[in-house]
Amino acid sequence: MVLAADYPFLDIVGTIIVFFFWMMWFWTLIIVFGDLFSRHDVGGWGKAGWTLGLFLVPLFGVLIYLVVNGNSMAVRRNEAVAAQQKMIDQHIRKVASTETGSAAEIAHAKSLLDSGAITAEEFEQLKRKALA
Repeated sequence: MVLAADYPFLDIVGTIIVFFFWMMWFWTLIIVFGDLFSRHDVGGWGKAGWTLGLFLVPLFGVLIYLVVNGNSMAVRRNEAVAAQQKMIDQHIRKVASTETGSAAEIAHAKSLLDSGAITAEEFEQLKRKALA
């Protein structure tokens, strides 16, 4: 227990708090870089300038970016989430639609069988192909 005497409990708590704030700043930096490089309204020189500022004065650079672009960050994020949700919904509708599914193909093959355009063997072949 020699180690416990060398590093008291309050020092441990202080280290945990410092580590927590460091991780919080690091995550904020990731969010800022993600927003900065996903923007279409800032050119290459603007992105390079912000990146240089974030590397030269990291804490103040992040805080300045958040003050200057905080509201528009939320708007851009909401628009991106809405666009992504719209694409997911379109994909689900496309996959779940019965017009292009195997059930529609089987129904079409059954109508061909009923009209006499195909034989029972051809119907079974089309059914196996649709279910594969």
